[in-house]
Amino acid sequence: MKEENKNKIEIITLGCSKNVVDYERLSAQLKANNFEISDTSEDSESIIINTCGFIDAAKEESINTILEAVELKKQGKIKKVVVAGCLSERFKDDLQKEIPGVDIFFGTEEYEGIVKEFGGNLKKELLGERELTTPKHYAYLKISEGCDNPCSFCAIPLMRGLHKSKPIEDLVRETESLSKKGVKELIIIGQDTTDYGKDIYGKRNLAELLRKLSEIENIQWIRLLYAYPSHFPDDLIDEIADNPKVCNYIDIPLQHISDNVLRSMRRGITKKTTVNLVKKLKAIIPNLTLRTTFIVGYPNETENDFNELKEFVEEIKFDRVGIFNYSVEENTPSFILGNPNSDGIKEERKNTLMEIQKEISLEKNKKLIGTKMRVIIDDIEGEYFIGRSERDAPEVDGEVLIKAQNTMLKIGEFYSIEIVDCNDYDLFAKLIN
Repeated sequence: MKEENKNKIEIITLGCSKNVVDYERLSAQLKANNFEISDTSEDSESIIINTCGFIDAAKEESINTILEAVELKKQGKIKKVVVAGCLSERFKDDLQKEIPGVDIFFGTEEYEGIVKEFGGNLKKELLGERELTTPKHYAYLKISEGCDNPCSFCAIPLMRGLHKSKPIEDLVRETESLSKKGVKELIIIGQDTTDYGKDIYGKRNLAELLRKLSEIENIQWIRLLYAYPSHFPDDLIDEIADNPKVCNYIDIPLQHISDNVLRSMRRGITKKTTVNLVKKLKAIIPNLTLRTTFIVGYPNETENDFNELKEFVEEIKFDRVGIFNYSVEENTPSFILGNPNSDGIKEERKNTLMEIQKEISLEKNKKLIGTKMRVIIDDIEGEYFIGRSERDAPEVDGEVLIKAQNTMLKIGEFYSIEIVDCNDYDLFAKLIN
């Protein structure tokens, strides 16, 4: 191993945007202790793997990544393998027995322990500081940790604990720091963002937080993800509708619509309440873009339950839909129900819903041809600049493609465009001079 690799660490982050924020905070602490964060293992002495343990596919990816790092250590290409994050929090004892080549395991947000493992000290004055890994014009803001909801299928409380909100003043300070780094779009995340504030303010207080964040001058878009449906605050609906900096966009994971399945999932909401909420959101918030996710193949989901879900998707016509196949999770309430729906049934149901949604998306995109909108430029790929409108969250939604020929746009800047064409999920546009 080369001497110049001594202070270089590769951090591999798997899973969701919440893990990305953890990675960014850890990177800031390691850099403050004179470590260099490397993009590859080839010039690193150590590897930190920030794992995901949400569903089977994520757990498999995490374990394979750990095994690959351990193999590099056996070959003498690196000296240390550190594993952290959700999978490690949940299955630490099992992982220690099964993969002894790992030097040490940490759970979630154990920044101090990880920094000390490398001979450093936690810089408390830097808590909240982050080394951005996203394009510098947008960042995720994690407003809370953990979850109090009793969903039968979900292992998040086992990995992240109960809901803990971060004080408004801390989040404002973090956002001010992000703004100074060039961030213009703030993406609000947490296990359940609509629960924000109930533990420290005695009420759900997300509307006030959004209002305070919107007062930061350079922040131009604030986008809300992971909004739990059963306790959606009325003042939040008004804040989204009235605050010009808050995108008319909500990600609200519904998971199902059949009362039979919702009851077993312990979602705390009925079909009627869900439909009323969706109608209310659409009525009050102008041009609302609504994103949701569903789970197919839940143990007690019958063919009739699935047909009810299918009809709901066809009727509501969501702007964005993600589908997950049910995954059996140990120590969750639904574990005792087994896994009676085969992988084939789950995949068939998933594909059916995605085909329906593809047609809905294309129909909605066609209606946008000829309209004008504001986009932010994320990147350039081949002959196109890649932009996003207020309707599009990064990484999960569609894109607005603008021909790069004879057009010079700056990444991270806003532009006015006109939609000229579309496909199933993406829009094609021209610049308005």
